[in-house]
Amino acid sequence: MSRDHPQSAERSATAPAPVPAPAAAARGRARSGAGQDTVGSAEAPFLELLVRGASAEAYEQPALLARADGLPAGRVAALEQAKLLALRVRSEIEGRRRREAELSALFETAHDLAGLRDLDAVLRAIVQRARSLLGTDIAYLSLNDPARGDTYMRVTEGSVAARFQQLRLGMGEGLGGLVAQTARPYVTDDYFRDERFQHTHTIDTGVRDEGLVAILGVPLTLGHHVIGVLFAADRRARVFEREQIALLGSFAALAAAAIDTANLLAETRSALAGLERANEIIQDRSAVIERASDVHDRLAELVLRGGGVHDVAAAVSEVLDGTVEFAEAAGAPAHALETSRAEGHAVRHGQDWIAAVAAGDELLGALVLRGHPGLDPVDQRTLERAAMVTSLLLLARRSAAEAEHRVRGELLDDLLDARDRDPRLLRERAARLHADLDTTHVVLAARLEGGTADADREADARRRLWSAASHLAATRHGLAAARDGGTVLLLPVTPGEPATDLARRTARHLGTAVHEPVTVGASAPVRQLTARPDTVAAAYAEARRCLDVLRLLGRTGDGSAAEDFGFLGLLLAGERDVAGFVDRTIGQVVAYDERRGTELLRTLDAYFACGMSPARTKDELHVHVNTVAQRLERVGRLLGPDWQSPDRALETQLALRLHRLSAVTRPPAPA
Repeated sequence: MSRDHPQSAERSATAPAPVPAPAAAARGRARSGAGQDTVGSAEAPFLELLVRGASAEAYEQPALLARADGLPAGRVAALEQAKLLALRVRSEIEGRRRREAELSALFETAHDLAGLRDLDAVLRAIVQRARSLLGTDIAYLSLNDPARGDTYMRVTEGSVAARFQQLRLGMGEGLGGLVAQTARPYVTDDYFRDERFQHTHTIDTGVRDEGLVAILGVPLTLGHHVIGVLFAADRRARVFEREQIALLGSFAALAAAAIDTANLLAETRSALAGLERANEIIQDRSAVIERASDVHDRLAELVLRGGGVHDVAAAVSEVLDGTVEFAEAAGAPAHALETSRAEGHAVRHGQDWIAAVAAGDELLGALVLRGHPGLDPVDQRTLERAAMVTSLLLLARRSAAEAEHRVRGELLDDLLDARDRDPRLLRERAARLHADLDTTHVVLAARLEGGTADADREADARRRLWSAASHLAATRHGLAAARDGGTVLLLPVTPGEPATDLARRTARHLGTAVHEPVTVGASAPVRQLTARPDTVAAAYAEARRCLDVLRLLGRTGDGSAAEDFGFLGLLLAGERDVAGFVDRTIGQVVAYDERRGTELLRTLDAYFACGMSPARTKDELHVHVNTVAQRLERVGRLLGPDWQSPDRALETQLALRLHRLSAVTRPPAPA
């Protein structure tokens, strides 16, 4: 638009109205050239407009002023001709600028490709730049999945509908299927009225949820094969120009090159890793005899200074340059363990080696060497010697360990049942077991899930669970006892450590030790165990409730605490933390609305009420669909990318309802 400056001096009532400066200048030039009907003299005002970068409408002004001033027809015609030439020049300049921006984006993408480190980051940059340059509401990229025989969404930019982002399409379906079949670009200015491609309920539902109307798709090709499709789409009718189709095709070529480059890099890295591994094996074989001598000296030293089973495993791990672990007999592969005991040698099991730790006919456990399928014979003999030393250490310490386990169990029983015991005496008993009852602890209820009709086998399995739990409690400076057909543990936790993490680690550890699924429920962290008589008992009851819920949900062999169950945790916990649940679930959205005065919570309510469809949500809120999309994009940044998954969506809806109820029931602030 032209910049018009009004005259500042006052004029009389009979004076003519002030003329804007650019218009006056144009009128002056038109008058001065009234006698010269040449194109050259008529071009001057248009050259100034070109220099200023004026809008297309401003180019009509010189001819209009000439007509208004009654200039000769030749002069007016010359101005009209100059106007057409100037508009052509202006269009050419804008086209060059646009092509310069497109080339710059392509060069930047190619530069990213040259330093490719993260394929997903490069593909996201391609989709973002394509969306920006074409000025579309959304851009996305799909890749073919040869294993499943379909195609899936890989990257989206501007999408807000969860169902659309998770689309998987059969080959030949939708506009993308047509592009993949013909390896040619296709465009539609009204998707739902276009009959050139196969419509399906799944695709149409996803497109309708996203509110898309105009869609452009171009193929991603490697050689003669189509590996995917790059799309640009609008939520309104639109005609895509030939230059825009060509530009998107260029981005598709870069995306295909990025995928091809990533595949080549992966193959190269794999080959290099193989070469490095071969070199390591050669070096290991040259030093194998030296290691055998070294391990003999180390094992002898361990026995003399009273080392433990894990000390032996650590020493052998260092000598064999691998990971050696001690496993209880029930936690080792049964067939490999029995073969090793019968033959007296270490045996291979998959990628591992198993050496039985035995005393006569009794299996005490096994030493497991992880990830060494090609073990050297000298190293194999080293592992067997370590197993013999381990059996001697276990026999020597068995009686002492059983006595300590009984003492730990009795102390935990007193904490659960004998609530009138002297707190000072309880602390002293715990201190002798290297346990500190004044630190923060979690109570865990553990139970075996591999039930059997054989009473003797079930009793043996429970004893093994108690033994494994007692061993874990001793290593963690905690307590363990057999109770209610299972085992109860009292383990310390570090500040900030979630009880759920401890429960899951305990379930995995005990399950591995007894070679059967073990389910573990955990209480919330408790403190000052001796201050209140019922602290440990109440925590144990909460852990039992979590254990029962895990079994009802079919999550046997897993571990969890009340905090892991979302809104169900409100029912499991000893104290109902409604405010904490709401804050953990939608607290960031509430805070954002309060700071910015936005309506993200209201939009979330409407979105869920409308079946998570942006198209219906905009009708409910009486706003444009792009406004809904922008708000939901902001919600996604605040709540995380999986906020629309079924579990998260359910918790979010409950949190919204609890937030509304708390707002209604909250007493008014004092005046």
